[in-house]
Amino acid sequence: MFAAVAKKNKLPGASPFEIAGQVVQPGERAQLDLPTALLYTHTPLNMPVEVIHGRIAGPVLLVCATIHGDELNGVEIIRRMRSFRSLKNLHGTLLLVPVVNQFGFIHQSRYLPDRRDLNRCFPGSDQGSIASRVAHVFFDQIVRRCTNIIDLHTGAVNRDNLPQVRAALDEPGVEEMAIGFSIPVIVNSGLIDNSLRSEAGKLGIPVITYEAGEALRLSERSIVTGVRGIVSVMRTLGMLPSRRIETIRAEPYIARSTTWFRAPADGIFRPLTKLGGRIKIGDTLGVISAPFSSEETVLTAQSNGIIICMSNLPLVNAGEAIFHIARFEKASAVEEEIAAHESHIEGDRLYEIETVHPVESD
Repeated sequence: MFAAVAKKNKLPGASPFEIAGQVVQPGERAQLDLPTALLYTHTPLNMPVEVIHGRIAGPVLLVCATIHGDELNGVEIIRRMRSFRSLKNLHGTLLLVPVVNQFGFIHQSRYLPDRRDLNRCFPGSDQGSIASRVAHVFFDQIVRRCTNIIDLHTGAVNRDNLPQVRAALDEPGVEEMAIGFSIPVIVNSGLIDNSLRSEAGKLGIPVITYEAGEALRLSERSIVTGVRGIVSVMRTLGMLPSRRIETIRAEPYIARSTTWFRAPADGIFRPLTKLGGRIKIGDTLGVISAPFSSEETVLTAQSNGIIICMSNLPLVNAGEAIFHIARFEKASAVEEEIAAHESHIEGDRLYEIETVHPVESD
């Protein structure tokens, strides 16, 4: 919607932006530490927030990471984004929260001290447990100030996610952002109660989730893809000017459904397919070998689709999920688009071009 406004010759100037009691003037940027909770040692848990406020009015986009404290790619994505020269031409406001879950980040853990999943605690409560209090401060002070949100995630420990956007495409404004991210795979994913996507959606705030890589690991392809995708969304929303020379945009494909393939036996798991690969019913996905005998179990595909997540841990027990398979109407076209997209990522120079002369913070 704002993209149409941005095409007009005259745009309204931005008003001062107030957040957590701090006022940021148009054309300025500020950093603040948002107090969220105290540990029993009286150690504060503070949430770092950066506000980049454009001179021209526009959307308020939140880009956040590490709601799960061990999911690190998003931290690096945000670190690279904050130095882009193009932000001097920003329309609207960009809120960057690289580490939502400070405790989990410090302890390399998905959870908070109460073992709660922060992404099941929104909108939170100022009278609840630590997870609920952190969720409340983040939701009340940050989320409610936004018009759009991009939430950055990875797979779990020892699970590698193909770069993908997860979104409830029927929600207002969500499909525009999902397609605007410009990557091949979009998973039309339902809303989970008390998740950020669900609770922000109730306020009419479109949210998409970017999933790529695995916990406790940095993946350069996932990071570059994420940076490019966020910039693409910002252009879609009219927050950044269009590039004079358009880069090749990925053709997005929406998964009709997804399914998990689970290990039928215990043992040593050896995959014989790759992330992003196309599979057909009857294909061999891998082998599970008994560690103390020559017995092997061949893993045979039960459905057609694209591998969007796979386990990197060779040791498996029966019943464990080892492949996540997305079904598409045109799986062959998706496979080709994924390969083309990865080849473009390998030659991508967006990061170097944008950060030759980084923007200085106040």
